[in-house]
Amino acid sequence: MNVTVFDTPEQVGKACALLFASQVMRKKNSVLGLATGSSPIGCYQQLIAWHREGWLDFSDCISYNLDEYVGLPIEHETSYHAFMQAELFSGINMKATYLPDGNAANMNAECRRYDRAIEKAGGIDIQLLGIGRNGHIGFNEPGEKFIYGTHVVNLTESTIDANKRFFESADQVPRQAVSLGIGGIMNAREVVLVAMGVDKAKAIADTVKGPITPMVQASILRTHPNAHILIDKAAASRL
Repeated sequence: MNVTVFDTPEQVGKACALLFASQVMRKKNSVLGLATGSSPIGCYQQLIAWHREGWLDFSDCISYNLDEYVGLPIEHETSYHAFMQAELFSGINMKATYLPDGNAANMNAECRRYDRAIEKAGGIDIQLLGIGRNGHIGFNEPGEKFIYGTHVVNLTESTIDANKRFFESADQVPRQAVSLGIGGIMNAREVVLVAMGVDKAKAIADTVKGPITPMVQASILRTHPNAHILIDKAAASRL
């Protein structure tokens, strides 16, 4: 695990974008693993800018997102489908984009289908992650074990509280999500986790310095052969 501390959140976003741009320039048909939330936005804005400047082409790339809420229509303004369209996909020329279907009639079958689709695509070349205040990655919440495949997750109160800012109230936050499992994340050939702000400092400290435990799901990244942790000074304040 490589940990790099930057002065500002803007520098974190640009460093993350450089890793993704390098991947796309090395391999035109890259498979990108993408994430939602506030942490990736700086990276996405920089990728859009470079694309509009004409030197970054995504036309042969495809992407798979980490997760989606269960039971939230994809047209809803707070769905992750809508987030990705607004924050990235509308600004670049990605060949194809995929997210898990949180409204599938059979969620177990949808989870298996999503894993098979990623495998058929050749696996994820580079996976972007944020981190929750409780150390979750994707929607893999603290628990007794690491779950390998895509699965439905019951969201913790901590996660619901963190995500309520995107809704009118906490009552409107879905209580479940479908998430790529830890195995799917760890199968990516390169992983990039970004975190900014003092509210992420404990999660980062637990990830980098604490025991490797499913109670801090991000801690498993210490066993990945090519994982990068990009953080600002505030997020690094407890290291």
